[in-house]
Amino acid sequence: MERREFLTLLGGAAAAWPLTARAQQADKVPVVGFLNSASANLYTKFAGAFRRGLNEMGFVEGQNVVIEYRWADGQYDRLPELAADLVRRQVAVIAGAGTLAALVAKAATKTIPVVFTTASDPVELGLVDSLSKPSGNVTGSTQLNMEVAPKRVELLHQLLPMTTSIALLVNPANPVTAEAQTRDVRAAARTLGLQVHIVQASTKTEVDKAIAGLAQLRAGGLVIATGDALFNSESVYVATVAVRYSVPAIYHGRDFVAAGGLLGYGGSLIESYHIAGIYAGRILRGEKPTDLPVQRSAKVEMYINLKTAKALGITVPPGLVIAADEVFE
Repeated sequence: MERREFLTLLGGAAAAWPLTARAQQADKVPVVGFLNSASANLYTKFAGAFRRGLNEMGFVEGQNVVIEYRWADGQYDRLPELAADLVRRQVAVIAGAGTLAALVAKAATKTIPVVFTTASDPVELGLVDSLSKPSGNVTGSTQLNMEVAPKRVELLHQLLPMTTSIALLVNPANPVTAEAQTRDVRAAARTLGLQVHIVQASTKTEVDKAIAGLAQLRAGGLVIATGDALFNSESVYVATVAVRYSVPAIYHGRDFVAAGGLLGYGGSLIESYHIAGIYAGRILRGEKPTDLPVQRSAKVEMYINLKTAKALGITVPPGLVIAADEVFE
């Protein structure tokens, strides 16, 4: 066959590719499931950090990987069905983004790899048997937010030395996180001689009511439980409410303090999601969850709003100002 005839034949065959070869190529593109308790518009930067991790492993959304996002929009009871849908679609890996999402994803499958992010102890939660040698199909990253919960109580006490009573805001719809932080905060407060009032909120409206009621409880300051999708996604709103009612509040993350929250202290959620993206990419490249030890996000950040402190009549020790990653004035 002459070269010209061969090229003509090849060109004719190529016309049929969209129905055969192209479909086969599309089937080879891996699909990652991303499961989260919150809403997409409120978790943009965290999902972006996850994609950045995937990119570093050579996987770019829309090019050589597909991401199927499943958002519960704050309705935690939707998580099991959302996870089941990802399992039915036989995704290559599920990102259990957040404690509840991770627990639900693990319960949904014993075969599909699950990469989690959590602020809690993954061994205590039952996600893995060991940080260094996770068994089964689950691995991921954890922030230091649970471990530093007692430190938040200490910092609040340092700023409010005359206060004898504080409050802890938890989400009753997230009992795993609420119970663990209630235990840790109460233990830390006990050593400092502080009384702790537990206040609850599972919606934005309830957040407003809970913070508004602190005056009646005579709680001098507020610790906000970390690791919850509602508080993570609505940190700016929570800070705004705290400012409205002149409540000295401590949470974690820059957004909370930039919006008027007094103090932020905790592990980096962004780094944790970034690590999860890297792990998802490594699994897509053939590695097994059992060969990927759980990573602890070692980065701890502190932010202080001196303008809020001044408005509340609080003197911030110079040592805290120097230690802060960023100070808002």
